[in-house]
Amino acid sequence: MNDPVPQTTAADVIEFVKLLEAHGVGVVIDGGWGVDALLGKQTRTHSDLDIAVEHADVPKIRALLEERGYKDVLRDDTRECNFVMGDDKGRLIDIHSYTFDEEGRVIFGVEYPFDSLKGTGSIASYPVKCITPEWMVKFHTGYKLDENDYHDAKLLCEKFGIEIPAEFAEFLSKAEDGR
Repeated sequence: MNDPVPQTTAADVIEFVKLLEAHGVGVVIDGGWGVDALLGKQTRTHSDLDIAVEHADVPKIRALLEERGYKDVLRDDTRECNFVMGDDKGRLIDIHSYTFDEEGRVIFGVEYPFDSLKGTGSIASYPVKCITPEWMVKFHTGYKLDENDYHDAKLLCEKFGIEIPAEFAEFLSKAEDGR
């Protein structure tokens, strides 16, 4: 019998967000959970939790996670400002860090536009900060897209009246052919 694919649940996300909040660390939910936070409901399973944090908070986040048994999970894209930590239950947290200057320009780390970090949503009714809808859709472009990307972008575009990006044309064609 195969082991089920590990996933990060809504309860895991809320527990982690509360942990960071209790230690004075601001966190913005990105990725699939960020999409679901904007939609106000879970729409699919998630293998990880993507977060955006100030780079100055990385040592504190690392320490908090290590105290809970998390370790670095090395990947091809691991960098000082973009890394994954996981525990023995298979839960993964994909940490994206940034540093802004006084004018709101990124001077280190992941190139988040300042305004992209101002979204709000909820996970299992718990209020969270997340990437804004417009930026979340933009962040779902510019790389090899999959069904989850299409699923996320389509739902966001429908809910927030955003035009679906041209990069999703192949998925739109498949959806029309399936009628």
